[in-house]
Amino acid sequence: MPFRKDPAGGGTHADGSLSVMYCSHCYENGKFTWPDISRTEMQARVKAKMKGLGFPCFIAVFFAKRIPKLARWNQQQSQ
Repeated sequence: MPFRKDPAGGGTHADGSLSVMYCSHCYENGKFTWPDISRTEMQARVKAKMKGLGFPCFIAVFFAKRIPKLARWNQQQSQ
């Protein structure tokens, strides 16, 4: 989620400070809100949410394809 669209301005670290990497829907109090969700599941979730908000299918697919490139998924690959 683009931070400018995030109603909270971003997720929060354990100390309450704002995260510059993760949105408030995915990261709260220093933890991921869905810690066990796979990249594929997150892509499906993003597509469904965007379609539900009225975005065209091709836009939803475009943003969902970017999920594996986000820091969260890159960190998990290296662990």
